[in-house]
Amino acid sequence: MISPIGMKTLNMGSPTGKSREVADLMERGNIQVLCFQEARYKGSKAIEIGEDVKLFYNEEDTKLAIAVADSLKDSVSAVNRVSSRIMAVRIDTKENYWTIISVYAPQVGRSVVEKDVFYLSLDEAFKSLPEGTTSQ
Repeated sequence: MISPIGMKTLNMGSPTGKSREVADLMERGNIQVLCFQEARYKGSKAIEIGEDVKLFYNEEDTKLAIAVADSLKDSVSAVNRVSSRIMAVRIDTKENYWTIISVYAPQVGRSVVEKDVFYLSLDEAFKSLPEGTTSQ
């Protein structure tokens, strides 16, 4: 049996300077993985937020970040920063593994080309998952 993992997604607006708030939210809500959009971090990095959370973020024009609680952060075996709008982390557990894909689709008013590129990239991200992976 696979152990449950508390997951949430959130549009943060601009979490820069709010890292402690992210960690507190995760602790209060018993959230092990938090995917958020409209992040404003620079570069493609992973940083520790306090003692309890590791934050993975994406590219120079960051739109996504995935925060992983202390109980799982050492189990992150891969981070795939597909684009500034698509990011995945793989978490290995004793029973299996989880691949969590966080996306931030182009909004109304964005060009058709931008939307097409996004959906083609998303399709490729799903196709690159290991055989036998199921999505929920």
